[in-house]
Amino acid sequence: MTDVQVAPIIEGPDFSRDYLNLADGSLGAEVTWVTDEFFAPRERMLDPEPARFYPDKYDDHGKWMDGWETRRRRNTGHDWCILRLAMPGVLHGVDFDTSFFTGNFAPAASVEACWSPEADPDNDADWQEILPAVSLSGNDHRFEALAASGPWTHLRLHIWPDGGMARFRVYGQPFCDWDNRSTDERLDLLALANGGDQVAWSDAHYGEPRKLLRPGRGINMGDGWETRRRREPGNEWCILKLGHKGLAEGLEIDTAHFKGNFPDRVSIQAACVEQGTRQSIITQSMFWETLLDEQPLTADAIHEFSELKDLGPITHIRVNSIPDGGISRVRLWGKAVQ
Repeated sequence: MTDVQVAPIIEGPDFSRDYLNLADGSLGAEVTWVTDEFFAPRERMLDPEPARFYPDKYDDHGKWMDGWETRRRRNTGHDWCILRLAMPGVLHGVDFDTSFFTGNFAPAASVEACWSPEADPDNDADWQEILPAVSLSGNDHRFEALAASGPWTHLRLHIWPDGGMARFRVYGQPFCDWDNRSTDERLDLLALANGGDQVAWSDAHYGEPRKLLRPGRGINMGDGWETRRRREPGNEWCILKLGHKGLAEGLEIDTAHFKGNFPDRVSIQAACVEQGTRQSIITQSMFWETLLDEQPLTADAIHEFSELKDLGPITHIRVNSIPDGGISRVRLWGKAVQ
């Protein structure tokens, strides 16, 4: 078989870097219904990895394609699918990725959305159009910004009239209904599902800090925040935003899969930041109070810290990786406060 080709990583607009892909299958996003998936199954479209192409690979239905692909329509209809987002979210943009689909891409696509937190909706649900039909090209990316739409739980992706989509990415902010959550509940204030997010970092050569907030343990060394090898004095750091202002009660640092490249030590600073820009928060973070003094880390292990300094309500933490290396997950256990 001919060597695999991998789609290049494209530098998209700001929303594709600033927000989380809520259509990421590894986070739990799922296509719950399709009109057709004859040539390529639905789940491939939600793979977070870049699309691949094997020139000589075929299966029982024809050419093997890395994405969702329907059969050729011979009537006046079109194809569509219903997608459950990995978590409810306010949406800011989408990426229609047709990598390696050249003579079989969908010529156009549109998107509808609905709010259905209790169950997966059907085609009779209260769908609202959030993006009218836009033209697509083969082996390309079509980025489309959305006007802070939502929150939504499900999308309906229409392709006109048929064809293939390598990847469908949906960028947004996870939505957590804090008004209906108990302040007595102890939870991970940094979890993506609770609205946690990355703010800034010194380096992310091998993986962005947002991976620290994903559910479960890391699946491999690529599933975490890892910096280059530091060759100068100082240390690496990242700033994380809590999903809601809270009181910190416990901390967990997981170095899963990082064996010869975990940080020697870690320390945590924290603050309650009411307002600020990314740059002002970076500047202020140098002077934040210490939540956790320097602690040694070990390879491929979960480190739990229950004795944190009482700083009162906080909104952000700064993780200091001393001097550099990789961390798989960070959990900050505590309770939300008003």
